[in-house]
Amino acid sequence: MIEMTGVSKWFGAFQVLKDCTTRVDRGEVVVVCGPSGSGKSTLIRCVNALEPFQRGSITVDGVSVGDAKTGLARLRARVGMVFQHFELFPHMSVTANLTLGQVRVLGRARDEATARALRYLDRVGLREHADKYPGQLSGGQQQRVAIARALAMDPVAMLFDEPTSALDPEMINEVLDVMVELAGQGITMLCVTHEMGFARQVADRVIFMDQGQIVEQNSAKEFFANPKSERTRDFLSKILAH
Repeated sequence: MIEMTGVSKWFGAFQVLKDCTTRVDRGEVVVVCGPSGSGKSTLIRCVNALEPFQRGSITVDGVSVGDAKTGLARLRARVGMVFQHFELFPHMSVTANLTLGQVRVLGRARDEATARALRYLDRVGLREHADKYPGQLSGGQQQRVAIARALAMDPVAMLFDEPTSALDPEMINEVLDVMVELAGQGITMLCVTHEMGFARQVADRVIFMDQGQIVEQNSAKEFFANPKSERTRDFLSKILAH
């Protein structure tokens, strides 16, 4: 579903991604982890062209992300993205946040878009909040709205960029529960997260990044039980110690 080959990116003279190669198969859940500043979020943002890359190739369901002829609006509609800070429109109701992209990008009739919005709000347990505004919701609820908004676009894959890092601890589980449910339904997912419990429970594979490079990638079971590199072992010893 997602294939990256030799992806490299620079911010000025600083190389933030170094020859990254990996793939995410259809229905697979892949977690990307690593220390802050390792390039995780940049890598995932390259997948739907929120960040341009200078070398290598990325394809999503056979569509080349770096090709100038690829319509980026359509590409992003097919690749759902859930951000760290929700990115909801504060002046629009929850339902309006979910229908806007469906109508503007996919060309759906408003009635159909609204029906789908309500169905996905129900799926994330927020149907009763359909007429509220984002500011009337908790952080965890806003993130679940953001997930519903992405799903309403019928994406071929879902990207999650540290979706729980801006949440209070007691709100994290309500978002992770939704993500666990999605993974169980066979949705292709690429997740940048520090939630190692989620990675153990749900991930098919784990990618470990450091200093812009993919240091190690393996099945979740092997990654946690038998990390191959010294750098991975050091990272896991620190984050799993408590």
